[in-house]
Amino acid sequence: MNASRTNTSRRGVPQPSTAGRTRTARRAAVVGGVAASAVVLLAGPALAHVGVQPVGEAAKGGYATVNFKVPNERDDASTVKLEVNFPTEHPLASVSPQAVPGWKIAVTKSKLDKPIEMHGKQITEAVSKVTWTATGDAKVAPGYFQQFPLSIGQLPEDADQLVFKTLQTYDNKEVVRWIDAPTEGAEPESPAPVLTLTAATEDGHGAAAGAKDDDAKGGAEHASDQSDGEHGATENAASSDSSDGTARGLGIAGIVVGAAGVAFGVLAGRRRTPSTGTPATPAS
Repeated sequence: MNASRTNTSRRGVPQPSTAGRTRTARRAAVVGGVAASAVVLLAGPALAHVGVQPVGEAAKGGYATVNFKVPNERDDASTVKLEVNFPTEHPLASVSPQAVPGWKIAVTKSKLDKPIEMHGKQITEAVSKVTWTATGDAKVAPGYFQQFPLSIGQLPEDADQLVFKTLQTYDNKEVVRWIDAPTEGAEPESPAPVLTLTAATEDGHGAAAGAKDDDAKGGAEHASDQSDGEHGATENAASSDSSDGTARGLGIAGIVVGAAGVAFGVLAGRRRTPSTGTPATPAS
């Protein structure tokens, strides 16, 4: 009777079909694959393109050292050439590349339509392009990146960023053009390297505005500070001697009090012992 009831109750409970479970698993796999593909597609351009970053800050009106970072985004080719074009609307008259082992560097200058003034001089030409070309076995191989440093200036005071349109050439003759200017709300398909400029809180050479005044005051105040320091050293020495004397006195007093306590304990123990000289009976 009990077995019959048990079998009946089991038959009454609907069981999920194998086909339903299979469809659910397939749907989950498809959704997961689409999500993963979307992440790869969105992250790929941001990680692979040529970029530029300052060493420290790139302040308006000053000078900066920047690194052009060039990753290799191909699995079967190596980067052998990099061409960085400088913005013509904000010409930079001072550009100095740092030597990169195995790469030949060429700096191209062009005449300016309108001369600019720098350090009291009229500048009629500015750097329009810097090109790095691999020599020998020097290449940016698949899975690697290379940095190309430059010292640039004087940075404009009326701009928030500089856009450097760049060409990346591979040894299979492929040329990738990183020339798209940034747009608000979305990243271009082939974004150009963008250098963000910070507020001009210091002078063109990176020294604080009041640094020179502070240096001038420092020499005049040095003698007075030295005299005050010697006077203070004398007072500190006297204070130190006084403190040492107090500490020694307190230490001696502590020793005396400790010795008195020990003597008192010994005498108290003797008073508890009977005068017959027999050992005291322990309390029950």
